[in-house]
Amino acid sequence: MIEANAWFDAAIARGVDFFAGVPCSFLTPFINYAISNDRTEYVGAASEGEAVGIAAGAWLGGRKTMVMCQNSGFGNMVNPLTSLNWTFRIPTMLVTTWRGQPGLKDEPQHGLMGARMEHLLDALELPHELFPTEEADIAASLDRAMEAMDSSRLPYAFVMQKGTVNKCPLNPPAIDRGVFPAERVDAREMPAAPEMSRQEAVVLATGVLGADRPYLATTGKLGRELFTVADRENHFYHVGAMGCVSGVGLGLALTRPEKNVVVLDGDGSLLMKMGALATIGHYAPRNLLHIVFDNERHESTGGQHTVSSTVEFAQIAAGAGYRKAYRVGTRSDFEDVLTTAATEEGPTLIHVKVALATDPNLGRPTVKPHDVAVRFREWMAGGGA
Repeated sequence: MIEANAWFDAAIARGVDFFAGVPCSFLTPFINYAISNDRTEYVGAASEGEAVGIAAGAWLGGRKTMVMCQNSGFGNMVNPLTSLNWTFRIPTMLVTTWRGQPGLKDEPQHGLMGARMEHLLDALELPHELFPTEEADIAASLDRAMEAMDSSRLPYAFVMQKGTVNKCPLNPPAIDRGVFPAERVDAREMPAAPEMSRQEAVVLATGVLGADRPYLATTGKLGRELFTVADRENHFYHVGAMGCVSGVGLGLALTRPEKNVVVLDGDGSLLMKMGALATIGHYAPRNLLHIVFDNERHESTGGQHTVSSTVEFAQIAAGAGYRKAYRVGTRSDFEDVLTTAATEEGPTLIHVKVALATDPNLGRPTVKPHDVAVRFREWMAGGGA
């Protein structure tokens, strides 16, 4: 058994200081230390997949990260690990507990995942080892992880067994959420039909907000439209990991509070991980603008309906803790709220209804995803608003 501070001292010495995750009883003392220590930053996510996205955003902002979860929730990580971290070559350390470890009695829901944990990590081509149980082994295990991640730019996993870390108290820090307006929702009158296509709305948004902000565009045609409008180093085309772009934006905004982060989201994407609204609302980054382009369709897959026609995203965002939320459907209203949101404190959400109309000559990013990630991270380190 080790003391939490021994592991964190060694990790922080190697630059690992940003953590995200979902708790497990095996993790309790370890996660308590990450939450309570003033040398580390911890974000409690609504889901394990969201935690992976948050850590990816922190990496884009220049941090070294770790994501932790119970292995029964590890399945929620598979999509972003394989279509975000692998695709963009974004490294993070992982700690997954080993509930249902063969030979140990545990709750019935852990049986299958416990028996298949190592096989699953192998199938995902994730290098892994047991989390150290002796303090003398901490430094070497961290060095192996750092060397592997530096070489591959891919995640490295530790599997934590029961009783690995000694007890540690929980002393969560207070979160400064600032002052929120009494009226947080501005829902404008909607036209009979949307006035803009999504691409027209993207052109308007980038024009009003300016070219020098970091823009993160969700997977599908929205990212292609941002690329077609302009391909810049501060554009991140979030192919894969549908639903995770809001988490990536949160991690980036928390990591780089001096940057004005813009998340370009879609109705299908946001519906997939609506828990991220609560996480964003709770941590309340003042530098995050979240724009949801809603055409009520899964357009990239043939135009199937989403359920967004009965969803009030602005109301939900305000209820989840966003400082301000807007709903618009006309060009003039969208331009008006963009102008206001450009200078007000966030987190702010703009829900804009757009038409189902795509340019038949819509381009695709010609920059490979891992190069997109590198140039974006370098831009974040050196310039921008």
